[in-house]
Amino acid sequence: MELFKEDTICLDLKAQNKAEVIGKMVNMLDKAGVLNDKKAYELAVWAREEKTTTGIGFGIAIPHAKTNAVKEPRVAIAIVKDGVDYQSEDGSLAYLIFMIAACDGEDDLHLRVLARLSRKLIDPVFRSKLLHASDKQEIMIYLKQT
Repeated sequence: MELFKEDTICLDLKAQNKAEVIGKMVNMLDKAGVLNDKKAYELAVWAREEKTTTGIGFGIAIPHAKTNAVKEPRVAIAIVKDGVDYQSEDGSLAYLIFMIAACDGEDDLHLRVLARLSRKLIDPVFRSKLLHASDKQEIMIYLKQT
């Protein structure tokens, strides 16, 4: 199972706020054929955001949802070059967004992905490599190192 694919990576997402980020990333997942029900998935992401923000700080947000609206698990990645207010706990803008789409039956997949990403993303050198990647293939190389 390949969670990272080039068709769900955006090197320069244009968004003014958290709602635009979520909407555009859900569209990216839907266009890639990952979702059974785009609207239901987006509602699940928002339901998770209502519990507490997934803006974890350090310029990172990891919105996610586990629902039967997901047909194939995937992680969408977006770089927001100017940053976006994602209501992060530390008040920082988010530049790296990882949206995890997990199927309802896969109990701990999203937790494993969160843990794996979090371990790498605490490294400022790794974050910098992602932010300054020149193409999607370069991002894929870095992610395979996780």
